[in-house]
Amino acid sequence: MSLRRTLLERFQFEFVARLVGSISGGLLAFGLARILSTDEYGLLFLAISVFSVVELLSRLGVPKAGARYITLYREKDPAQVPGLLRYTFVLNVGLALVASGLLFVGAGPIARVVGESTLEPLLQLGSVFVAATAVFKFARIELQAFEDIDSAAIVYSIERASRAVIALTLAVLGFGAVGALVGYVVAAVVGGLLGAGILYRTYLHGTSVSAIDAELRRRVLSYSVPITATTAANRIDNKLDTILVGVFLDPTAVAFYTLPGQIREFVQTPVAAVGFSLSPTFESQKAGGNADRAARMYEQTIFYVLLLYIPAATGMAIVAEPFITIVFGSEYAGAVPVLQILAIHIVLVAVAIVTSNSLDYLGRARERAIAKTVTALCNLGLNVLLIPTIGVVGAAIATVLTFSVYTAVAVYIMGQELDLRSRWLAARVGKIVLVTAVMVPGVYGILSLGDGLFTLGLAVIGGVAIWLGSSLSLNLIRTEDVKSYL
Repeated sequence: MSLRRTLLERFQFEFVARLVGSISGGLLAFGLARILSTDEYGLLFLAISVFSVVELLSRLGVPKAGARYITLYREKDPAQVPGLLRYTFVLNVGLALVASGLLFVGAGPIARVVGESTLEPLLQLGSVFVAATAVFKFARIELQAFEDIDSAAIVYSIERASRAVIALTLAVLGFGAVGALVGYVVAAVVGGLLGAGILYRTYLHGTSVSAIDAELRRRVLSYSVPITATTAANRIDNKLDTILVGVFLDPTAVAFYTLPGQIREFVQTPVAAVGFSLSPTFESQKAGGNADRAARMYEQTIFYVLLLYIPAATGMAIVAEPFITIVFGSEYAGAVPVLQILAIHIVLVAVAIVTSNSLDYLGRARERAIAKTVTALCNLGLNVLLIPTIGVVGAAIATVLTFSVYTAVAVYIMGQELDLRSRWLAARVGKIVLVTAVMVPGVYGILSLGDGLFTLGLAVIGGVAIWLGSSLSLNLIRTEDVKSYL
């Protein structure tokens, strides 16, 4: 089977899994927003934001560092791989138990610092979530390293679907935010056990597992340091801002900030699948002496990502107000300006998803960590400055400004690793902007016809039709490529 066909099949598996996860997440967000009060909704996701910060301690970059060396040693010295997998798993479980214990003990003090006493039982319950999620994510990352995208996709889809079903069921039964969180916990346990079971059955059972040499252990731990720094910076970027909104404002403001973030995650489903499927391939192609092929793959990937996400983000900004108020209710109108600002962030994240994880596999984790840490600290400072002065919108502005810098630096580093054709990319981005400019008046025109869900749906369909027609006319999309994918 050709490399192109193999990558396409991996993408299709991961895309379906991400789609299941996004639909489940969308239904979960919609259902909880309708079932819980805005205070309960905000409190739940404030707790989840705290979990995400503590979760950093439960992994410390070990899974990705292990994944990088599994990718290398699968070709270089396969006999080391089972021992490497066992070593990183035991290390990860130990870290997860320490982190979950710290969260359980610190639940009360954290709740008092935030000023929400009702947060304490959620944080205590979240200690189980942190440990289980660490195992679940470890399994996903190591399966990715083995390029077993099919199994990784199955684990992901089961975890996300069960989360939505259990959390919504318990919320409907009247258990509130605690019941919803139980759904998260049970799903994480199921995902962790399933993922660990697949790893053991496929890559450890029946193999001779010997201890890895001290030098390899040292290299894994050493490479985990910059990855830990990057992960910590990601937590500051993605979660600490939510916590600061809760500290400076209130749970309702957290809900206004969280909801657009969940919508953004749903929209990023395709590019997340692309990034997860391709990241190990760039390293394997370059290591195999095919650097030019890796460069062309990256260029084409970025081009198609921008072709999809620049128009999509623009359309999202246009329909933000009717979409939020119609789908989630007028009580969430405060989320509209946040979503409009974060539409820019969607494009940046799409580019970063394809670029960032690939840099880790290419051995550039240190440079990426420096860029991410600096911009994340700037984001923290801007959040502290802007949230008290202009409210929840300030958090969105800080995120967009700092992430723009990080994305530019990440692409620059990738350009040092691969010989990219900047003029080729610039010319196609210009055409994408032209397609977007043609689409905008059409969407505005349809929205002006009236209010309601029908008009909103018509505007979305009309925008997609204009985008597709313009892209085909400018040869940005070729009919043979569409047929090949289908």
